[in-house]
Amino acid sequence: MPDAEPLLSGDPEELGSYRLLGRLGRGGQGVVYLGEDTGGVRVAVKVLNDEWAANSSMRERFEKEVRAARRVAPFCTAQVLDVNLDHEPPFVVSEFVQGPSLQDAVADEGPRSGSGLHRLAVATATALAAIHQAGIVHRDFKPGNVLLGPDGARVIDFGIAKAVDGTATLTSSIVGTPAYMSPEQVEGRQVDTKADIFAWGGVIAFAATGRAPFGSDSVPAVVQRVMTADPELAGLDEPLLGIVRDCLDKDPSRRPSAQRILLRLLGHDDAEADDKPGPESMLEQGQRAALGSMGSTPHSGFPGAVPSPPLGRPGTGPHGYPGPGRPAAPHRTGPPTGPPTGPPVPGPMRAPGMTNPAGFPNRSFTGPSGPGTGRTLPPQPQPRPPAQHGVAGPPRMAPGGPAPRPPVPPRGYTPAPAPRSDPGLPAWLLPVVVGFMLLLVFIVVLIGLSSG
Repeated sequence: MPDAEPLLSGDPEELGSYRLLGRLGRGGQGVVYLGEDTGGVRVAVKVLNDEWAANSSMRERFEKEVRAARRVAPFCTAQVLDVNLDHEPPFVVSEFVQGPSLQDAVADEGPRSGSGLHRLAVATATALAAIHQAGIVHRDFKPGNVLLGPDGARVIDFGIAKAVDGTATLTSSIVGTPAYMSPEQVEGRQVDTKADIFAWGGVIAFAATGRAPFGSDSVPAVVQRVMTADPELAGLDEPLLGIVRDCLDKDPSRRPSAQRILLRLLGHDDAEADDKPGPESMLEQGQRAALGSMGSTPHSGFPGAVPSPPLGRPGTGPHGYPGPGRPAAPHRTGPPTGPPTGPPVPGPMRAPGMTNPAGFPNRSFTGPSGPGTGRTLPPQPQPRPPAQHGVAGPPRMAPGGPAPRPPVPPRGYTPAPAPRSDPGLPAWLLPVVVGFMLLLVFIVVLIGLSSG
């Protein structure tokens, strides 16, 4: 059984036509199990908790949004396969992806680089283009929601985040992870696909540098940087640097669409309108490039993709959520190993009852319900549960829980320092200077008295 914990005594052994094999994790919405359909294909089965099961309006909204998510074209995404909210308990079935999240892979192996980073950027942009083409806003795109499977990167939880956000007025329970939230999300304003674009820029910056572009030190500091500061993108090279910078624009109207990002990544940005591929053709090209089967991408300025072993067609195998353990042979695209050259990467911390926010500290923040974002909890190191969702509005602080051990820093790279929220003099310097001056005056007075 791949990377699953044994079932507990109170767990069901079957849900509908799915046999449950073990636990993949638990989050705010419920428990995620590793399951198997009648054909022996392994799937991820998310069982919704009692709050969802008891609220008929919430269930109807959830079912509507998740059914819409099933219409997303299967390009670089983990598909929603089934939903049964009439069952007791209600559950949602997704493809199972055997592999670590991007959050865990960067923590274990270091940042992505070269053709590996390019393929990751293409895969995630392709996924967002397909999601947006279906009329869905992910609202919770971050490293914990990108899984590195055997056939490339897959984006998960794109339907559930929107469904959760739509129930904000019913639940009045908002929890968010600001490290990859857009300014309009932080403010609790209505969001559209451009919020996902902002998050994509942050995720690619994290993949290339090993940290979130607005830091991960404290909720107030990160929120302030998201709203007012420039992102820290040291270590990210052109031409990807220019694309990411455009995506992290504070003004959503100036951010590119997912299709525009994909055009730039595939080298079609300068092509005439008649020569540019259509939406479906572009998604197909994006998926081929993400799998490394297109070779070099002309005119893009990105390194050519390295040859890959033959792969099955995407969508034909079992895919879904990562298990709590590490894969036996994780995909590595980071820098070569070597002795550690810098301090450990600060590990995300955890609020009570929640898994670590990807690239963010041990603070959740809550606020009144509103049109804010969904929120996904990324996997813990051991065991590793799947990402889970909530909703977010204007922030207010909630108590944090105990900080976990920081992750072991990947060998061979030095993480860039988090951006400083106050570039001025240290607060302790002024009292030290004043005290030193008073001490000098006191010594002069003593010398004068003794000489007199």
